[in-house]
Amino acid sequence: MQLLVFLVVYPLLWLVSILPFPIFYAVSDGIFFLIFHIVGYRKKVVMENLKLTLPNKSEAELKRIQKDFYRHMCDMFMEMIKTLSISNSEIEKRFALHNLELLHDLEKKKNIILVGGHYANWEWAVHMNDKVASDGYGIYKKINNVYFDKMVKGIRAKWGAQLILTHETVQKVTETEKQGKKAIFGMLSDQSPQMSKAYYWNKFMGVNVPIFTGAEFMARKLDLAVVFIKVEKVKRGYYQATFSTITESGATTVENEITDAIMAKVEAQIKEKPEHYLWTHKRWKHRGKTPMLPKK
Repeated sequence: MQLLVFLVVYPLLWLVSILPFPIFYAVSDGIFFLIFHIVGYRKKVVMENLKLTLPNKSEAELKRIQKDFYRHMCDMFMEMIKTLSISNSEIEKRFALHNLELLHDLEKKKNIILVGGHYANWEWAVHMNDKVASDGYGIYKKINNVYFDKMVKGIRAKWGAQLILTHETVQKVTETEKQGKKAIFGMLSDQSPQMSKAYYWNKFMGVNVPIFTGAEFMARKLDLAVVFIKVEKVKRGYYQATFSTITESGATTVENEITDAIMAKVEAQIKEKPEHYLWTHKRWKHRGKTPMLPKK
């Protein structure tokens, strides 16, 4: 069944990916109309999240943000499809990488964990692997359909990046160090942890919620440098990314220092232009629950 689904869906995705950009975004407009006006996909969740985290915004402002978000969301998922066939020259034109010298200087000394949020278009940042000397790895959650999982890995491989699961990270860092190589491990760090692993709680966008600490755990355990990638949408179909160092040595930080710094940067981005955050996620679903005690 998995193979059948892949054989039916993949050709359609490929055909969409090779559409010229004007037609490509016209299709996105059509999907927006369907999703927003007809289906109303998670509109209630999005508005609840907006009201919860942006209490000073008027009803009119929240409705404008909500509508702009859905337009952006449709573009973003279409752009993920575009990654199937987009050329290197095209993606470089549409996704500018600024201050790469920060990574160049740091990668000479350390393995790096590159963190960001579900903001703007994080997928197109994959082409940065061509611009650094380190091996590139994306820490991801495996797709249930093995054929689509293989497809996603193949997309990353176009730029020399590899996808690994969280539990494989320690082994991969050890391997690269033994080989005398350096590596950059990319991951999104603003997701909500499972309640069974919700040991650290703090305010995010003014709401007390469990905070994902995976990036900090690895950085402190493996003494990785931590760099935040800030992706911004310049205009439709065009993005830029800038980098900032959170720490050059995870092992020298105190508990929750890295996690708090990451979340502060994501929060600042959201407040700048909230319409480019992924509001359909139930990021604040555990608010009001009792925090779990850390395992001893």
